[in-house]
Amino acid sequence: MDYGTHLYSQKKKEKKQKKAQKQTETKTIRLSIRTEIHDLEVKAKRARKFLESRNIIKVALIFRGREMAHGDLAISKMKEFAEMLEDIAVIDQNAKRQGYQMIMILKPIK
Repeated sequence: MDYGTHLYSQKKKEKKQKKAQKQTETKTIRLSIRTEIHDLEVKAKRARKFLESRNIIKVALIFRGREMAHGDLAISKMKEFAEMLEDIAVIDQNAKRQGYQMIMILKPIK
């Protein structure tokens, strides 16, 4: 076999392997303290699709105005959202406050 044919077949194999790899993306779901249960279910349904396609979910709860004083309500809303997805996702990073938002990261169960 000549060297050129060998290089061509190696490049072809590498290209095929690279094509088969799945790059995980981070998808963001935005919530608010005032998000009602039906809207939360719709967002959870969308997050479920992301998790089924092996993406990581970043749940961001946005505070507005006086909502900053109600961190306990925000944590309960985040826990409620995580419980809706507990059969398909696990909490990678617990909810923590970063400025005007609270962030929690969910990753799919392997």
